[in-house]
Amino acid sequence: MASELYNTIDALSREKGIDPQIVVSAVEDAIVVATRKYYKSQENLRAQLDKDTGKIRAFAVKTIVETPEQIEDPNLQVAIDDARKSDPNAEVGGELQIPKETEGILGRIAAQLAKQVIFQKVREAERDTVYNEYINRVGEIVNATVKRIEGPDVIFDLGKAESRMPRKEQSRLESFAMGERVRVVIARVEKASKGPGVVVSRAAPELVQHLFQTEVPEIYDGTVVIRAIAREAGERTKIAVMSKDKEVDAVGACVGMKGMRVQSIIRELRGEKIDIIEYHEDSVTFAEKALQPAKVSRVTVVDSADKHLEVVVDDSQLSLAIGKKGQNVRLAAKLLGWKIDIKSEEEKRQEVEAQMAELTSATATPLESVEGLGEGLVEKLKAAGISTVEALADMTPEQLEAIEGIGPKTVEKISVAVNNYFAALEGGEAMALPENEGEAVSTEPTEQVEEPAAEPEAGAAEVSGEAETAEQTQGAEEAEPASQESNQESNKVAENEESPEPAKKE
Repeated sequence: MASELYNTIDALSREKGIDPQIVVSAVEDAIVVATRKYYKSQENLRAQLDKDTGKIRAFAVKTIVETPEQIEDPNLQVAIDDARKSDPNAEVGGELQIPKETEGILGRIAAQLAKQVIFQKVREAERDTVYNEYINRVGEIVNATVKRIEGPDVIFDLGKAESRMPRKEQSRLESFAMGERVRVVIARVEKASKGPGVVVSRAAPELVQHLFQTEVPEIYDGTVVIRAIAREAGERTKIAVMSKDKEVDAVGACVGMKGMRVQSIIRELRGEKIDIIEYHEDSVTFAEKALQPAKVSRVTVVDSADKHLEVVVDDSQLSLAIGKKGQNVRLAAKLLGWKIDIKSEEEKRQEVEAQMAELTSATATPLESVEGLGEGLVEKLKAAGISTVEALADMTPEQLEAIEGIGPKTVEKISVAVNNYFAALEGGEAMALPENEGEAVSTEPTEQVEEPAAEPEAGAAEVSGEAETAEQTQGAEEAEPASQESNQESNKVAENEESPEPAKKE
């Protein structure tokens, strides 16, 4: 029959949910500590509880060696001859147990020390048992009863163990009363914790998922699937759902008739706002849905590798899209798993203008790059605020003539020089640039003349139709020499800046 001490140990083990042998080992270790303190010995001590009588024996254990010369530590070793005096059956390599008297000599201090050791061992065993029980249940929803409140933490009774819910795992909208039953999520299990090792949460997204599975039969049977949840406890939750059946509306199933299903969940969460969004594989479409209730103008993928999106909204929708303290866009980014940059139409327009201005300034070409513009002309243009070829090309002839010191012939010279510059950039043939004022050079074939004469200006001389017909044949035969002579006369016109008299024809 078991002793009263062992029955007490067995009851304590059942209460704590631990193995009775763990408590027995704790008692034996406590006796060893008390005995060592009383005898002030460095011997290897052991204790043993007799289950039937309830008595605890303590004894010193020594290893048996063959000769006294082999003894290195008398507290731990004994020669075979000395061992056989106590135990005739002793053999070399075995152990000799030397009893230590404990009954009636261990005082109050030793008993108190033993008590502390027993409590410590029992607590360690209890923590190990709780850890092994709940480590594989992280993320599970359990029913718990509020046991007590310790400062900002709430202590729950899970049945087999106590759990703790710190302030950061609580919703700001919730308060608890003693004895209240609530549903909590097992967040994590801590082994080296002074208090309860199980940490529970009411702020985890898994709680919302469990509530939807409970309230929505379509989610429970797998017709509607929850693809993503983003939550800020006590503020707002965004949940993305998708239907596997084309005839079932995922959002409508979660909302329920007149919102009854979602309202039940909101009451459980003490009034926390819930946005139910239809899931889309396309990130752009999903982003537009996730930013509701704001209306999105357009969504652009900045970098698909880094998962970066740029969202442009109307100026009036910017604050709604960002949300209070950035909550709406923050939850949308969590839901998508993408980084989201939100800009208004005005901000985007300014950004594009800045980029265009930067691009224009980066491609600006100084006037000195254009051949055919003299230093004096370049100085005049710079004085008028024209410092780049691009700005000069945008000027009209009237605007150029308005600049002091630039006349029509100079305008023509500028036009030819700019055209030559851009033609060279494009790989085309440049126009021939006159020597001085850049007047246009005629490329029309002219009639042969007896002596060098300047090319007549348009309308300077007219000949009768008969003479013109007669001279066409001769002009075609001598087109090349006439062109050379005509070019020479054109240069003379540029130098004299006067129209010469028309040449007489043969």
